[in-house]
Amino acid sequence: MADEPVSQNIERAEGRVDAIARRRLFGHPAQTVWFTGLSGSGKSTLAFAVEEALIARGVACYVLDGDNIRFGLNRDLGFSPEDRAENIRRIGEVCRLFHDAGLVVLTAFISPYRADRAQVRELHPAGGFTEIFVDTPIEVCEARDVKGLYAKARAGEIPEFSGISAPYEAPEDPEARVDTTKPLDHCVAEIIDHLGL
Repeated sequence: MADEPVSQNIERAEGRVDAIARRRLFGHPAQTVWFTGLSGSGKSTLAFAVEEALIARGVACYVLDGDNIRFGLNRDLGFSPEDRAENIRRIGEVCRLFHDAGLVVLTAFISPYRADRAQVRELHPAGGFTEIFVDTPIEVCEARDVKGLYAKARAGEIPEFSGISAPYEAPEDPEARVDTTKPLDHCVAEIIDHLGL
């Protein structure tokens, strides 16, 4: 579990609207859907496609994308193991807030360490967190890499690159596993079916 806050003399304030009221309002339960996988595996493409499909069904949802978050909330973080852990810790807290608000939040982060993903899971109530492993072979990820990141990593130009010069710890027991070598609409349908939304 996360360390205690540095701030002193604080206590949590409790509102009068609970999860049941929010579920009645939105017509669906809150959920954090955590896509994890290598760079180029299809996490963002999949998350945005699932978001579009869920919105069409009337599900209140939002995507938190790894690159997008690093332009704002986490722009002060690099890719060292410590910064990666802090990146995921902050995102986990944001997901918890979205979950408390009654929304479905879809995340697309490499999130290479199992311990960091487990810490995010612990922030959610039982059944409120779904880990989806975007299980794409590294060869396919490299072939999709329009930014040339894998080539740079293999040439030593990008240190701490997950799967090449830094570890990626694949989930041992995710709620779902998706193979994005299959058509996108197939993958989206598979995820929505799994989520029951």
